Amino acid sequence: MVLAAFARAIFGSANDRHVKRFRPRVEAINALEPELQKLSDEALRARTDDFRQQVANGRDIDDLLVPAFATVREASRRALGMRHFDVQMMGGMVLNERAIAEMRTGEGKTLVATLPVYLNALTGKGVHVVTVNDYLARRDAAWMGQLYRFLGMSTGIIVHGLSDAERKASYDADITYGTNNEYGFDYLRDNMKYARAQMVQRGHAFAIVDEVDSILIDEARTPLIISGPSEDRSALYETVDRIIPIVVEGDFELDEKQRAVTFTDQGVEKLEERLAAEGILKGASLYDVENVALVHHLNSALRAHKMFQRDKDYIVRNDEVVIIDEFTGRMMPGRRYSEGLHQALEAKEKVKINAENQTLASITFQNYFRLYKKLAGMTGTAATEAEEFADIYSLNVVTVPTNVPVQRKDDEDAIFRTAAEKFDAITEVIIDCRERGQPVLVGTTSIEKSEMLAELLKRKGIENIAVLNARYHEQEAHIVADAGVPGAITIATNMAGRGTDIQLGGNLEMRIERECKDLEGAERDAKIAQIKAQIAEAKKKALAAGGLMVIGTERHESRRIDNQLRGRSGRQGDPGHSKFFLSLQDDLMRIFPVQSMDTMLSKLGLEDGESITHPWVTKAIERAQGKVEARNFDIRKNILKYDDVMNDQRKVIFEQRLELMDNENVADAIGGMRHDVVDTIVARACPERAYPEQWDIEQLAEDAKRYLNLDIPAKAWSEEEGIDVEQVRERLKTLSDEAAAAKVARYSPEIMRQVEKSILLQSIDSLWREHLVTLDHLSKVVGWRGLAQRDPLNEYKQEAYELFQTMLSTMRELVTSQLSHVVLQMQAPPEDLPPPDLSRTREVHIDPFTGEDDSGDGPDEDPSTSPLDPELLKGLSRNALCPCGSGRKVKHCHGAF
Repeated sequence: MVLAAFARAIFGSANDRHVKRFRPRVEAINALEPELQKLSDEALRARTDDFRQQVANGRDIDDLLVPAFATVREASRRALGMRHFDVQMMGGMVLNERAIAEMRTGEGKTLVATLPVYLNALTGKGVHVVTVNDYLARRDAAWMGQLYRFLGMSTGIIVHGLSDAERKASYDADITYGTNNEYGFDYLRDNMKYARAQMVQRGHAFAIVDEVDSILIDEARTPLIISGPSEDRSALYETVDRIIPIVVEGDFELDEKQRAVTFTDQGVEKLEERLAAEGILKGASLYDVENVALVHHLNSALRAHKMFQRDKDYIVRNDEVVIIDEFTGRMMPGRRYSEGLHQALEAKEKVKINAENQTLASITFQNYFRLYKKLAGMTGTAATEAEEFADIYSLNVVTVPTNVPVQRKDDEDAIFRTAAEKFDAITEVIIDCRERGQPVLVGTTSIEKSEMLAELLKRKGIENIAVLNARYHEQEAHIVADAGVPGAITIATNMAGRGTDIQLGGNLEMRIERECKDLEGAERDAKIAQIKAQIAEAKKKALAAGGLMVIGTERHESRRIDNQLRGRSGRQGDPGHSKFFLSLQDDLMRIFPVQSMDTMLSKLGLEDGESITHPWVTKAIERAQGKVEARNFDIRKNILKYDDVMNDQRKVIFEQRLELMDNENVADAIGGMRHDVVDTIVARACPERAYPEQWDIEQLAEDAKRYLNLDIPAKAWSEEEGIDVEQVRERLKTLSDEAAAAKVARYSPEIMRQVEKSILLQSIDSLWREHLVTLDHLSKVVGWRGLAQRDPLNEYKQEAYELFQTMLSTMRELVTSQLSHVVLQMQAPPEDLPPPDLSRTREVHIDPFTGEDDSGDGPDEDPSTSPLDPELLKGLSRNALCPCGSGRKVKHCHGAF
């Protein structure tokens, strides 16, 4: 330890040495600046064509980094009025090296991304910029799009609600902005299409993931799933919900650490009596095989009643149960819990019960983002998860220095005995800040606590409090933008509003958008000048009061989430202050207790309202958080090991579908399947080395009719002298080939090629869906094999392989049987197979442990409130679709008067 510290002092840390490598190239970029400043706009734009030609001639894009970055910096100064700092150049180099750039909040990550995005877009293969929500995708595409258009590059946007044609146009652009969910769902939907022309994505060359920790870690716990409706069981959910209230303490066991709840033997006996009285129980025991579905419903109802809390895990709005994201505190409309849990909550809250869904296609974010040949990310907080990024995604984390030294003061945690004492202390600090004109941002862990704190402040006479949580996420960005105004008090659930800077004095762009949208010409210019003066004056007051004060009301399980909250203060060298207030009644302290904390407080003889503050205590809490993070990493890693097995099979199926779509004639593949089926039929009825009289003649004739639609004289064949199995096999192959050829002659080769392709693709899709369900069930029960001293993962791999082989065999039989029996009504064949009807499907994002479900719907904000470059509206008809991607006409969206 001492030697390591000594080496760091002499040579610098590994990160310092990594950053130092970039300085010569930054100096080379700076040296080009005077030369580029002399160029006209047209000459600067022409450099893009020159770079593209060099890349087309075989030059590596990394050789163009210095001139390309210098070009972007100069273009940004002209198009956006922003010049990249040297440290932003370093951040761009980190991203180009397939790494994660950890840059503090306010360091301009959105601008940093333009450097590697432009450089990699020169290849013409498309660059994807991934954001956490639709608002940021729209904002960044419109904002940075000005720079790309100045340089002669096109920009697209992928948000919820676009048509396939609009999506394809966006993916065909040089640079595409979109959300992680939309990219993943488009990939799944593409692999459900029946023709290459219907697919919207054109490959996965390079992606930059904004807020990379949120997307690749927090949201990557849950797979993306496209599902369709299944059988309606709402009556059973309502019946079970009536019964669950008889379950009281002692009838179940609750494990908050594992987020699990189970019935005790006492509870099972009580339920069996009640269910038998209701006439629902089949047989004598709840665990008889015919009661499997009933047990599933009971377990879901138990979780709904005993583990999930209204206004913390979900809220009820417009007669719907809407999930609250545990990390951001945002409301997630369209999300649904899996495995019947959402239906159980709907029954509990007495709202309409919607049917469960069946999985049609699925992929994890880990395996989706590993499709990219080149992947990079940026965030303010990644170092604590560096091991996971390296292990799962092969991404190194590089901390980029700030442009101006950080001046924020981070206090040690203050720990109180009770939550009431803690909130009293928080209230006093907030009141003191308000009196001094210091803006305050308070981070809470749930809607319930944010509203409770707001109510507490109102009772103390504090008014004009901005509560930013899932109920009001439509105004999220605007509320956060005003959080730096002197004396402002903003209470936010965790990291709501992430992606929008808190600028001391107020956010200029947001105020202009809000206050000047109806003004034009000189009146608009005068108003903007007035706003600038007001913000400058307000910033002076906020700086004099000490900058933004960040108060944490609890420690999160992850240090990274706490660091995100702290990072909202101290932007661009501004002063700031942060402090966490804890109590022994907090969830983290209660579920993962820090040893001897209560004893320590008792020995100190703390009075009511007093707290303990010490670096050792803070370190002890951080160690507890580290243990939780390590456990969560192990859980995610274990999920990925199982999904990797499915992913190998998914690749085989998706690649096979692509080959079939690209192949105009699949007759050879169909013929091979037909011959494989003949081999199976003969092997089943006529075992090797068996005499003809031992053959199962009835089975042979029956299978020939079922799979090949052939009436064969099986009995006569078996009685022929000298007949053997090989002859039977060859006769069947010949007869089946002749029958297929006759069908081709009857309907024409063009029509039969189309029919063969359609049946083959539809059969693959149908069987793959059933296979997904089977693997899902297998993954949930295979863990019990560990009790027999067998490795569950190896067992899963072996059985999944056998199930996959069975699925392929079934597919051959299904395709052969359908083509043998098909009868066509003559009509002109379509030019292309019609795309599958996805109107009844829905996208969901499900956590296999907690059952949380995050759809691709995104926030249900009004798109017309998001910024859009006015240039995009020029020349557009008022009845045309708005370029913001809302799906509305211009006159009803950004072109509204």
